Amino acid sequence: MSFLKLENLTKQYGQMTVVSDVSLSVERGEFVSLLGPSGCGKTTTLQMIAGFTDVTRGRVTLDNRDITHVRPNRRGLGIVFQSYALFPHMSVAENVSFGLEMRGVSRAERVARIRETLALVRLDKLADRYPRELSGGQRQRVALARALVIEPPVLLLDEPMSNLDAKLREDMQFELRAIQRKVGTTTVMVTHDQSEALSISDRVVVMEAGRVTQVDSPYKAYERPESRFVSQFIGKANMLEGTVTRAANGELCVNLGHGLNEAAPWQSAAYPAQGDAITLCIRPEKLRLCEKGAGRLPATVASRFFLGSQWLYKLDSALGEMLVCSQNEGSEPVAEGATVGIDWSADAVRVIQEARHV
Repeated sequence: MSFLKLENLTKQYGQMTVVSDVSLSVERGEFVSLLGPSGCGKTTTLQMIAGFTDVTRGRVTLDNRDITHVRPNRRGLGIVFQSYALFPHMSVAENVSFGLEMRGVSRAERVARIRETLALVRLDKLADRYPRELSGGQRQRVALARALVIEPPVLLLDEPMSNLDAKLREDMQFELRAIQRKVGTTTVMVTHDQSEALSISDRVVVMEAGRVTQVDSPYKAYERPESRFVSQFIGKANMLEGTVTRAANGELCVNLGHGLNEAAPWQSAAYPAQGDAITLCIRPEKLRLCEKGAGRLPATVASRFFLGSQWLYKLDSALGEMLVCSQNEGSEPVAEGATVGIDWSADAVRVIQEARHV
């Protein structure tokens, strides 16, 4: 039985629908991320779970209890806002204590729970400091401690690391996941950062224009995108347009033109017809550069970008612009303007959208 359940959750402002029929089941102790670009409806969905935004249609249930119209302060959820929303005139300990005081928890129990929670987020030695005396990462951990100390059934995170610099954000991702696993709190996080969602979530919920596009494990969402949007939003992708020449036995044969024919796995029961247009996807790291005259496709290096551990190449080819990502092995990279070959393995190709008649 699902612990947190959204059923056909919809939010309209007048004639404008910002969230449309979102359904999702979250298991107890699971870490789920709502992932999508700005304006896709992920924050509105989170606010409907929290009770800050009224639901136009649909239901929110928590542990089999309908909380759709329950006031936010009666839901008992823990929330970490993008701005952290700490009280500047209160110390770290007083900030963390606030929710417990509002719930009438005794002083002795408050002291014990505050001490335990601050130790969990490694702030026990900073209990008497004020928010202005803390770094961004420390303020983020205070906000997390304040949400966790009330022992909420669900923790809601609204872009919690967006205000941190890149290195600190990366460090906090792993720290947040470690804390969540230790405490076991069911967690729903909103983010537009693909790497953040992929690295720490049990499942990602990809949203586009108010709708859920794909719900999957991070690995499957990246390796088996179900739409053009997912393939291009989660990571980089080379999109290859072709036509179906054969469809049988769980496989499509696709003619890409220029003498290229590719086979790709097909998992749906209904097969496309011969001649149907289809789009294939190959991730840049699954392509490899070859010597001129080798590989499946000749290309010219238009530009290259150094990413530290990798080189990203933009290539001009008969199939259009191609992206190739290769490991930095300490040797001289391929020069801009060079003519190269591109090759890939048969299992690198994915069908990323249903066939359409032309």
